Parts: sequence; C-alpha cells; structure tokens
Amino acid sequence: MTTRKAEFTDLDKLVTLFDNYRIFYQKNSDIEQAKLFLAERLRNNDSEIFVQENKEKILTGFVQLYPIFSSTRMKKLWLLNDLYVETHFRGLGISVALIDAAKTFCKTTLSCGMILETTKSNDIGNNLYQNTGFELDSDHNYYSWDC
Repeated sequence: MTTRKAEFTDLDKLVTLFDNYRIFYQKNSDIEQAKLFLAERLRNNDSEIFVQENKEKILTGFVQLYPIFSSTRMKKLWLLNDLYVETHFRGLGISVALIDAAKTFCKTTLSCGMILETTKSNDIGNNLYQNTGFELDSDHNYYSWDC
C-alpha cells in the first residue's frame, strides 16, 4: 500500500470515500456536493489531503488537514479534521499510515503540531489517537458555535 498526497485526478475516487465518511457521521449522502466541496479544496489548496492506495489502485482511506495558526507559538498548526478508512480495509494499519503521513507533513512544513477532536464515544478513534502519540487535553474546555 502507498500513502501519498491526493491529486486532482483522484477526485472521483476520493468523493466516494468522503461521502462514506460523511455517512459514518450520520450525514445524508450527497455525491454531487461532496465532489464540489473536495474539488474546491484541491483547486484552492485550502487543505492537505493524503490518501492510502492499494496495489489495485483503490483508495482505501484518507486524512484531511486544514491549516490554522498558533499565535502563542507563532507557527502554523494543522487541524486533523477528517480521517476515514473504508470498512473492509480496517485493521490493516491504514489509519496509522495516514496519521504518520500527516505527522511527516507537519514536520516538513515547520509547524508546531497537529490538533484534532473526536467524540468521547469513539472508542476506536480515541485509542488510535493515543496509540499514535496524541495527548488528550483535559485542561481546556472545547466550545463551538454554529450559525
């Protein structure tokens, strides 16, 4: 398997993964809007997307990072916003490989690190993140505001 940066030519394959990711989070399937959303991210370089591809050229998973900044550290910080592996490819180390690619990317961009959030009930994700070196921040409150 190969972990690499997604290219615009991956769009059609990536859309299927992205739509399945959204369905996993109880969103309605919307292939057309997913394609527009991802095309814009790729075209505008708004995010960094890494994919895992098997020897049959099937995309088995992806991770998407968004840039933010840490004022106190005066450096770029990456938000690991999306991580997904197709159900029938889970348990093969793909998510770890995608996280490793994200970590390498963070280092090469001279950022100060990477942050993420997941639900408390996501046992698999919470174990994965702790096992790949992320530290749970229990000192801060997380707030959100939706418009």
